[in-house]
Parts: sequence; C-alpha cells; structure tokens
Amino acid sequence: MTVVCHCKNCQKQTGTAFSILIAVPEESISFTDKGSFSEFLDSGESGGAVRRRFCGNCGSPIVSIVESAPGTAFIKAGTLEDCSWLEPTLHTWCDSAQPWVPIPDDTDKTARSRPS
Repeated sequence: MTVVCHCKNCQKQTGTAFSILIAVPEESISFTDKGSFSEFLDSGESGGAVRRRFCGNCGSPIVSIVESAPGTAFIKAGTLEDCSWLEPTLHTWCDSAQPWVPIPDDTDKTARSRPS
C-alpha cells in the first residue's frame, strides 16, 4: 500500500506538505548498514510513538515505525532508486492537509489516522 500522509509531523519532517510512504510488513525488510542509522522518537498526532529512522550520515529519512500500526514499516518513497511505479492508494490525516494540495476524488482517504 502506498500512503500519502498529510499529518503535521510528516510535514515538519519532510519540509513540505506531505510524506509518501510504502507500507510493508516490518519483518519483510532488512538493511545492510544499520550502523549508519539514527533514530528520533516522535509523538504522532494520534498521540502514539513514531520511531523515525534516518541516515546518520546525510540525514535522509528512511523508514518510520508507528506504534498505532504494529508490524508495519513505512518506507519513505524518496529512498527508492525508481518510484515511478508507485500509485498512492490512501491519503491519511486529510484534516491536516494543506489547502493548496489536491487530493484525488478516486483515492481512499481518512480525515485523521489510517483505517484499522
């Protein structure tokens, strides 16, 4: 699932209006050089913990682990060499979306957190 998150925390982390994330089972991913990761423990708009992992060398966000979505890792789409195949399937936290960002009518959306 490809998610566009409009929450205020993602806006702050990305420095723009939203974050594009690929939701995958946490156990399905592995990283070859975890030693260069740094982690910031954030509190999401939902009040739950969000572990934001980023490159300790360049600061690029890599993956988020969200307490309210156990077992799921949210990979930052910008970390992929080619993300042209991605098609957002869900927009979340639309209540926090910037008014100048269009959200397609034919895309699933939630006012706040992702659906359970």
